[in-house]
Amino acid sequence: MNIVIFGAGGRAGRRAVAEATRRGHHVTAVVRDPHGHPDLHSHPDLRQAHLVAGDVTDQASVERAAAGHDAAISAAVDLSAPAHDFFTTAARALTTAAARTGVRRLVVVGLASILPGASGAPLMDQPGYPNEYRSFYLGHAAGLHELRNSDLDWAYVAPTGDFDHLGTPTGHYRITEHADPAGRITYADFAIALLDEIDTPRCHRAAITVQQA
Repeated sequence: MNIVIFGAGGRAGRRAVAEATRRGHHVTAVVRDPHGHPDLHSHPDLRQAHLVAGDVTDQASVERAAAGHDAAISAAVDLSAPAHDFFTTAARALTTAAARTGVRRLVVVGLASILPGASGAPLMDQPGYPNEYRSFYLGHAAGLHELRNSDLDWAYVAPTGDFDHLGTPTGHYRITEHADPAGRITYADFAIALLDEIDTPRCHRAAITVQQA
């Protein structure tokens, strides 16, 4: 397939590009400033991708990048912008552009904090959960709300708890029943989950959490 990946310069985005190209897909990797990612041109896992400049919050920019693609992945984030503004604007731009360009499937990198834990309440509302980044959590939640208001076939995929930054990939993952602060997954194994939701979708217009298997 032809897959466009927004936020390709980040840790999740890079792994998604590498996994997509490993599977033989034709990949367009979108970053705000290609000159700021010179290693993307030369990294053996990434150099097969077509690197372009784009702004995931700008609908016209998203349409230009998405045209001619079958599916899209968004791992984009801008920590310098208000989280609510960024995630809602990005979700609107992605879903509208996808509808206009014929992109049939959108997979978005999500956040466990806003998803239900074992009690049924979002992790961020459970006693003892760290909330110093609550505005960031709420921004993600607002973006997910925008996805739910669209007609697109989308999946919101989050680590069950957080990423394992130093762990060894296993090549496997499992979908969990609920979010769990203790759950961990490497970026490489998370990328497998993202691409599985492109190649063999199991989640339609819903959010899932995944962890190491």
